[in-house]
Amino acid sequence: MSQHAPLVRLPLPTNGPLEPPADWKRLREQCPVATAELPSGDTGTLLTRYDHVKALLSDPRFSRPTAEDAGARIAPEGAGGVSTNSDMSLPVPLKGDGHLRWRRLVTKYFTAKRMTALRPRMVDMTEALVDDMVRSGWPADLKAALGFPLPVYVICDLLGAPAEDRDRFSYWSDAFLNVDRYTKEETKAAYTEFVTYMSDLVVAKRAQPGDDVISMLIEESRAEGQGLSDPELVGTGMGLLVAGHETTANMIGKMIAMLLADRTRWEGLLANPSLVRTAVDEVLRSDANLGGFGARRYLTEDFEVGGTVLPGGTTVFCALSAANRDEHVFPDPDEMDLTRSPNPHLTFGAGAHSCLGQSLARTELQVALEVLLHKLPSLELAVPVTELQQIEGLTVGGLREVPVRW
Repeated sequence: MSQHAPLVRLPLPTNGPLEPPADWKRLREQCPVATAELPSGDTGTLLTRYDHVKALLSDPRFSRPTAEDAGARIAPEGAGGVSTNSDMSLPVPLKGDGHLRWRRLVTKYFTAKRMTALRPRMVDMTEALVDDMVRSGWPADLKAALGFPLPVYVICDLLGAPAEDRDRFSYWSDAFLNVDRYTKEETKAAYTEFVTYMSDLVVAKRAQPGDDVISMLIEESRAEGQGLSDPELVGTGMGLLVAGHETTANMIGKMIAMLLADRTRWEGLLANPSLVRTAVDEVLRSDANLGGFGARRYLTEDFEVGGTVLPGGTTVFCALSAANRDEHVFPDPDEMDLTRSPNPHLTFGAGAHSCLGQSLARTELQVALEVLLHKLPSLELAVPVTELQQIEGLTVGGLREVPVRW
């Protein structure tokens, strides 16, 4: 496919901040395995059908591009963002037995039982943030007041890091994920700062363990006779921040905007709060703004999808949001059905590299929604939906602000 001219340019344009690209449906129907041009000028392959995306994500042979792979670059040379700079990758094993062992150890911390135990603390954090927002009066930016700080507080709790470091965490997360706000030098400086911070934290946890994920990993891996190395522990902490802060912060704001965009959705949840769990998953499925590039996979060997053989060395972009609207899997895919169940969306990926923190993300979203429904039943958007603005440059999608009143 690389011999042909690019068929699409990523990211695809949309008709509104919460609307999906019109090209998704056309691509699924007419060109589900498409050549895509990236802002860097490099090309890759874009998949938009559910079965194609799931098949690739579930294949244990392939993972995200690493520093050793000659993967397609998202942004031009000199741009920021860890994902665009191979010398700033997270020091955790991404392939083979090392990855499986690392994942098995980390997964032990993110069980449903542990998330249930964390929920009361999350509720307290959320209620305090909402109370602060109410005291400040409306209109308020829900993202700044709740969506942004809550995940940072939670990550600080998980890592056993001081809550006063949350602003530094937020900056590092943004510098890692934004591909056009920072220069490569600024991103590298942020990367170096965070590596130093996490290295010091790992040393402290080895000396004095606590009830946090780093301490648990030290003890669990030591009990197996082969402890995780300090670089692996540092990479784990950094990965939790990058994966768990910006994505959830953006998703909280988008979730509320999507539910308030059609007031009947909010009213339905007020009438039946038991729908919060299915509503959260339907919001995750319906989100058209997960990021303009999808989940990346680097093919280390040939892979056949949809009758097309993609050669080894291809970088594939799996359009999760497009796959989540595949009419062959989801009836009325463009309609938000807050009672939809089952809901096998691919927002958290699939297979051996699916999101480790999905139970944490679901819990945070559920808690945020439950608290807002209880405390602010009259909540509404303070601006028309068309005036909401998307963030440019992030490899995860989001809204700049979510203005609300009550």
